[in-house]
Amino acid sequence: MKPGPADPSRAVEDYLKAVYKLQQAGDPVSTTALAEELDRSAASVTNMVKSLAAQGLLRHTPYRGVLLTAPGEAAALRIIRRHRVIELYLIERLGFSWEDVHAEAERLEHAASEALIDRMAQALGEPSIDPHGSPIPTRDGELAHTEWIPLAELKRGRGVVREVSDQSPRTLRELAALGLVPGTRIRCLGEQADGVARLEVDDRSFDVEPVLARAVFVERES
Repeated sequence: MKPGPADPSRAVEDYLKAVYKLQQAGDPVSTTALAEELDRSAASVTNMVKSLAAQGLLRHTPYRGVLLTAPGEAAALRIIRRHRVIELYLIERLGFSWEDVHAEAERLEHAASEALIDRMAQALGEPSIDPHGSPIPTRDGELAHTEWIPLAELKRGRGVVREVSDQSPRTLRELAALGLVPGTRIRCLGEQADGVARLEVDDRSFDVEPVLARAVFVERES
């Protein structure tokens, strides 16, 4: 029996979460982009997209791409909430490091019930952000809107680190070593020709490679 909106399989949840992430740019998500994000073949993505559209979770326009329907977005936000609450719980209650929790949460998010996630969130004091600065959807599926910009776009001036990408443990270790964690105030002194950003944090000045700068999102300060 095919999984329905109320009982999504792990694969369905992964697809919905990926579409939600990619559609934040405001445009329909191409099957090519979805295949790259999930590391799946084009054929398998096409088949899953057709299945999700038949379930009412996606709107698929041939040759243009896909967007989540309202039920699809609600399901995506539920899995995002599970993932981010689990990440925070693993750090705050079980002593995991911030570079290790993403992979653990990827495994656990598909097994945890909504009741368990709500109890974990309650134990954590109903947090609004995860360890990497990403907003946590509420029980009602509301997600705070952020307008952070990539560090690479700051160019020059002051800002506050608000969020970092949690995809790469190595990147997270390097960011932590530099002190580029949510809440850190920075001053961008300029960008070199090769895209390397020169930053000042407290009384330290250092260079940040482009691959790291793309993983950091900041709030610009006047």
